[in-house]
Amino acid sequence: MTTTTASATPPASARSTPQGTVPAPPAPPVPRPVAAPVPPPVAAPLERVRAGREFGANVYSTIDVLWVLYDRVLRITPDTVDDPDRDRFLLSKGHAVAGYYAVLAAKGFLPAGWLDEQGGPDSRLGDHPDRTLVPGVEIGSGSLGHGLGLGVGTALGLRAQGRLTPRVYVLLGDAELDEGSNHEAIAYAGATGLGSLTAVVVDNHSATHGWPGGLAARFTVNGWSAAMVDGRDHDALHRALTGHDNHRPHVVVAVVDSGE
Repeated sequence: MTTTTASATPPASARSTPQGTVPAPPAPPVPRPVAAPVPPPVAAPLERVRAGREFGANVYSTIDVLWVLYDRVLRITPDTVDDPDRDRFLLSKGHAVAGYYAVLAAKGFLPAGWLDEQGGPDSRLGDHPDRTLVPGVEIGSGSLGHGLGLGVGTALGLRAQGRLTPRVYVLLGDAELDEGSNHEAIAYAGATGLGSLTAVVVDNHSATHGWPGGLAARFTVNGWSAAMVDGRDHDALHRALTGHDNHRPHVVVAVVDSGE
């Protein structure tokens, strides 16, 4: 009887030498996404907030939108934070607050020295914004899915008071739209023609459910106007954020790279 012994074949990734089979070197690590450049006026305040910590990409994904809003769109200054005819900005994506604080400091709403103790036991600047502690902050946010409903209520309240000049802007993440409260807010704002309301959705493709036809379709099916732009292009963001017609609510979908 003849016995046949199968010889082991080294994997293609290995190489053979007179001394035996040498394992292939490990694959190089996958590079981490590089954060987009921060607008220069925000860079120094953001570094003071960061203080050597690592920020999640959720912070960097919102900074360009925040800067364009505060630098070129919103009718509010440190001197008009209590003016009843000011524009209102609501940060629904509260866990991205570090960039928000940096922008507020860059525009003079809060002292830069406050940034050094952000998140500390005696700091006014918590890990979510607090309207009672931070000048210029309109709502305390944290639990996702509430900001747009609060924005609808704010716009309704202004209209009931006969204040037709102020606009209300709400910044959300795309995954927040999985929350049922946002479906109700979108439908109600469209049905009541809240022309002073603008939602800004930072779309980093993190939503669990998505929406047929894309995020903008979730709003337009309920009577909103919509614009979809590169979330890093400041001029495109400015055109979209000011592209409302004042007769119906408006949404700007600011698209950034996946994972940001």
